[in-house]
Amino acid sequence: MNEVLYGEILGPEDDDRREKRVRSKFWGTVRKAARAIPFLDEVVAAYYCALDPATPPRVKGTILAALAYFVLPIDAVPDLLVGVGFTDDITVLLAALSIVRAHITPAHRKAASDALADEEPRWPGDR
Repeated sequence: MNEVLYGEILGPEDDDRREKRVRSKFWGTVRKAARAIPFLDEVVAAYYCALDPATPPRVKGTILAALAYFVLPIDAVPDLLVGVGFTDDITVLLAALSIVRAHITPAHRKAASDALADEEPRWPGDR
C-alpha cells in the first residue's frame, strides 16, 4: 500500500488554524457532550496535550484533527440527535486517543481534572 501523506488525510487546513478553531469551540462542545462521552476526562487531557509545546507535531496534528471533528457542528451524525448524536465523535476520539495515549502526561491529566472541576478552565498560554 502506498504511504499516505499527513495532509491528505487531514485536509489543507494548517495546524495553527485548526488549533484556533478547536480552542474557540472546545469548551462549549465539552459542556454539550458531558453526559454522552464517558471518557471526557481523557478527551480534555488530550486537548491539553495538543496545547503543550513539548508535544510532537505529528501527535498534536492527530489530536487537533480529532478535536476539530468533535467541535464541528456538522458531522456524520448530528450532535442534536439525543442518544446517538455523539457516537461518530466518540469513535473518532477513541481512535485518536488510542494512537496518542502514550503522549498524554500526568500533567495533562491533572490539568484536565482541574479544568473539569472548574467553571473557567485554563491552560498556560490560554487567553
